[in-house]
Amino acid sequence: MSVAELKIQQKWEDMAQYAYVALRHIPKSERFTLGAEVRQSIWKGLRLIVRANTSRDKRKFLYELDAEIKTLQSLIRTAHSLQIIPDKKYRIWSEQLVELGRMLGGWIKSTKS
Repeated sequence: MSVAELKIQQKWEDMAQYAYVALRHIPKSERFTLGAEVRQSIWKGLRLIVRANTSRDKRKFLYELDAEIKTLQSLIRTAHSLQIIPDKKYRIWSEQLVELGRMLGGWIKSTKS
């Protein structure tokens, strides 16, 4: 496991902690629908990072992780447009996901060479 791979896992865990704080304040009507989808996506992403770290064929898991990041971005964008999460939390969370996407892009590039 390289240092870069450990960094993306740590960044993902940091994002997950932030997400749980942000999700605490969503209305009960959304807690078990959109909130549950977001939480499920977060844990799936973490599982994909761990599997990519331990697999010889990392690319399959990395591409799945890329799709999961895009799904999570879409979910929180929807939550923001429905005014379920406030602007500031949306901005911070989005920036975290963009950074994770960049890190993932670098990891994918490193597996191609």
